[in-house]
Formats: sequence, C-alpha cells, structure tokens
Amino acid sequence: MTAIAGPAAAQNSFTVESPAFVDGGNLPADLKCKRDGGDGISPPLEWSGVPDGTQGFAVVMQHYPRGTIEGRDTPSQYWLLWDISADTGMIDRGNPTSIGNEGSDKDGKETGYTPPCSPGTAKHEYKITVYALDKNLDALPDEDDISVDWTAMMDAIAGNVISQSSVTFKN
Repeated sequence: MTAIAGPAAAQNSFTVESPAFVDGGNLPADLKCKRDGGDGISPPLEWSGVPDGTQGFAVVMQHYPRGTIEGRDTPSQYWLLWDISADTGMIDRGNPTSIGNEGSDKDGKETGYTPPCSPGTAKHEYKITVYALDKNLDALPDEDDISVDWTAMMDAIAGNVISQSSVTFKN
C-alpha cells in the first residue's frame, strides 16, 4: 500500500522537481545506466512548499514492471532514502554529501540507488516521490541497511505522511 497524505495536503503546495528533466519527460543520457552510456548516478531533486509540522523527509523511486498494477503489486524499488532533515530542500546529483540513510537497491545486493536500465527499446515510467513526514522514522535503522526494502519503507512511513509530491520520467 502507498502512504497517502492527510487532509492538510490540500492546503499546501508541496512540490518536487528535478532540474535534470521535466516531469513526464525522458531521463537525460548522462543519468542512464552505464550499459546505456550514462554514469548511473541519482538525479538531482528539489522540493518546496514544505508543509507546517514537517519533521523530516523520505524519498522513494519505484517502477511497476509490465504485468504489475499499482495498489495491488509491489513495485521494483530503485532508491529508498530516509532520515532526511526537515531543513533539507534538495539532493544534489549523485547525493555526494550522503543525505539520509539508504535501503536496499533493486536487486537486494547493496544499499543505495539503482539506475534504471530498461531492456532494449522499451520505455518504462519511473516515479520519484518525496514524503514530508511528521516524525522521524523510528522503525527504520539509523544507518544504511540492505534489509530495508519497499515494503519496510512503506510500512515505516504509513501514518506519518503530512504530504507527498512526485515527479516521473521515462527511460
């Protein structure tokens, strides 16, 4: 299940965007996986209109593979990031300052970001959501942890989301 922001969400203008691509547009070549000629690092993100009461943020990048349905199936996770300070409004390209803690990559082999690497000429849609949270996520570890997958992340933020905003891209 995806966390849903409460009634206060309609009263604010919390938004997320990436200076690297337009919402719904294509992932730039330099951010593609190494197999496709990119450097495979995470895109930059910026958010604004932070709602009152925000104590921190979490970021989730996901994709629903062919044959899966949002709300029914678990998506493929590409980036799980939590414990982002409430005074943070951006993450630089590649997250060079290691903002927050990271969960499992897509394959469950390492922690951190997994660059999308769509097969052949297929175009898939990927979604990055920034969640404004009303408290720190005590249910998650205080450091990067491979055991944190999409389900653990969603369970941890459930009931703590003040607002959320997403940006999508195709690759």
